[in-house]
Amino acid sequence: MTKDELIDKMADEAGITKIQASQAMKSILDNITESLKSGNKVAFSGFGTFDVSRRKARVGRNPQTGESINIPELNVPKFKAGKSLKDALR
Repeated sequence: MTKDELIDKMADEAGITKIQASQAMKSILDNITESLKSGNKVAFSGFGTFDVSRRKARVGRNPQTGESINIPELNVPKFKAGKSLKDALR
């Protein structure tokens, strides 16, 4: 499902316009992003938890040339599915 398909479904099920659903989706995603940037977790009970993990700096290798390259330390998003979501997929 794409973002546009999800917005269409939200609009139909909530009885709102696609513009309103799009604004709601943008607000949700922006708030999740801002919370993660601030170092906070975002938890949806039963669905799952978004968090940030720190990936250490490491030496990698360019697959085309075989040359060693330094990969800097960085933050990466992670998601852990909740019990209800896991159970729904069984």
